[in-house]
Amino acid sequence: MEAVFGHLRSAIERGQYAVGDKLPSEAELCRTLEVSRPVLREALRALQAMGLTVSKTGKGTFVVANTVEDPTFGDYAASDLLEVRRHVEIPVAGYAALRRTPEDLDHLAHLLDRMERETDTTAWVALDTVFHLAVAEASGNPVFRRVIEEIRDALARQSTLLNELGGRREQSNCEHRAIVEALIDGSEPDAVEAMSHHLHRVEATLTDIVRPQRADTSREGRAEA
Repeated sequence: MEAVFGHLRSAIERGQYAVGDKLPSEAELCRTLEVSRPVLREALRALQAMGLTVSKTGKGTFVVANTVEDPTFGDYAASDLLEVRRHVEIPVAGYAALRRTPEDLDHLAHLLDRMERETDTTAWVALDTVFHLAVAEASGNPVFRRVIEEIRDALARQSTLLNELGGRREQSNCEHRAIVEALIDGSEPDAVEAMSHHLHRVEATLTDIVRPQRADTSREGRAEA
């Protein structure tokens, strides 16, 4: 999927598909790129999340931009989502370290174990959103959980993109474990630091995807191979 996405993104940025153009049909792209329809559809969804295309039911996929400005995940722009997460989830982790119950810790440990065994991206992403909800639950403040619940769909969409294009799953597991270890220790500073590091890596990976260091040519080559 990463190779197909890179190929199509590069074609749009080079002007092969101009703003307003309709992309070839899914059947034609599958034949040209020699990929399955599910793989192609994942790449098309990623293009749309990046703000390069829009899908019109019954009409096809159209190019709406030739550069990536600010990806949108559901109802929220990536920049807005990251800003809110920094101001909510970092202090939430600190509160969770001070207020977590044994039941909270058991739940989080169970989630970690499942995430570290999971290999399916869709299943892992679902667990990822549950993990962040569980940290909010451990803070003891129901308003925090409500905030995370509100952005849950956007978090899932962002997580899917980061995992499919940024290979984030293994590193995320390590960062999640550091958060839980800080909660187990009851250390507010360590929990704040662990969540801060996690969100920093999320932002860095997203930035790499949005503004790649011209790795597109290698991806394009793989897509055409």
